[in-house]
Amino acid sequence: MDIREEIIYLGKKMVREGLVASTWGNISGRVGPNQIYITPSGMEYESLEIEDITLLDLNGNVLEGKRKPSSEFQLHCEIYKAREDVQGIVHTHSKYASAFAVVRKPLPPLIEDMAQVVGGEVSVAQYALPGTKKLATNGVQALGNKGAVLLANHGVVGVGYNLQEAYKACLLVEKTAHIGVVASSLGVPFSLSAEDVQWMRQAYLTTYGQK
Repeated sequence: MDIREEIIYLGKKMVREGLVASTWGNISGRVGPNQIYITPSGMEYESLEIEDITLLDLNGNVLEGKRKPSSEFQLHCEIYKAREDVQGIVHTHSKYASAFAVVRKPLPPLIEDMAQVVGGEVSVAQYALPGTKKLATNGVQALGNKGAVLLANHGVVGVGYNLQEAYKACLLVEKTAHIGVVASSLGVPFSLSAEDVQWMRQAYLTTYGQK
């Protein structure tokens, strides 16, 4: 599948699965070391065509495409600059993850699948206005080497070694946030230990699936 087709497919999927509403959120995929394809600004995902996906360099310059890129292009570009391992980025505004972002509370590794994919606690980036270089800087700093980061009063960003992995990170952050809220009404949730998270993350990267 062409990476642009995959971006469109995942955009439609994240609307169907309730991770975003209408035109919000954004998706990008790396093309070589210094170029990315990214969703356009303010367009409904259901209406997207191949030619709507914009090619940028990592300085945000448009190399190909007729559409204005996502307003969060700086966030995407800065993550790719900082993380050579990242090949795909998905940004969503899912409900329970956003609730943690609103109270500015890090999301602990409560369940195993999230620990495997994300690699531990999801930190909250300091607040900055959307679409700004400051948001990009704060997001990269809080992301570190993890698979996801919460943006204060905003949403969640998932990254991965491909687009599907980035999307999976967003799904599992939302699932974990939901479980955290429910579990807190029953008692005190127990987080997985750092040692167990490290073991599961390494196993996931090296032996899980058809490797």
